[in-house]
Amino acid sequence: MSRRYRPKERFLSPDPVYDSQLIHIIVNQLMKQGKKSVAYKMFYESMNQIKENTQQDPVKIIEEAVRNATPLVETKSRRVGGSTYQVPLDVKPKRGTALAIRWILSSCRSKPGKNMISKLSREFLDASKKMGNAIRKKSEVHKMADANKAFAKYKF
Repeated sequence: MSRRYRPKERFLSPDPVYDSQLIHIIVNQLMKQGKKSVAYKMFYESMNQIKENTQQDPVKIIEEAVRNATPLVETKSRRVGGSTYQVPLDVKPKRGTALAIRWILSSCRSKPGKNMISKLSREFLDASKKMGNAIRKKSEVHKMADANKAFAKYKF
């Protein structure tokens, strides 16, 4: 048994408007230089755009987008006898949602154009329809894990 100290898991309060922890996590990832009010403003504007475009509940669309972009397996490097193998591992749910959010936001930031609000709403709509860069990244990770299935015996 490890003697290493494990910090207690922090409780995240849900966001004030939609009462959702997922939205709070997304806003924290979206935030730059501690400007949370700016991040909330951008995110709520993009949610309004999603609502106008689809006439559906934007929270459900965002949850669907994150669920579609969440990977089930990933590869991790493991050194065995002088050579490094990419070992496929199952992804824990919390890490999976964090990866999905990170991929969605990074694909928004990499798109050309000025308006982050429209890029955010477009990427969430694409991910909810199983399209877009975040879904492509997920499929790449799954292909990599599938290609290295032979090294699954070297689990951590």
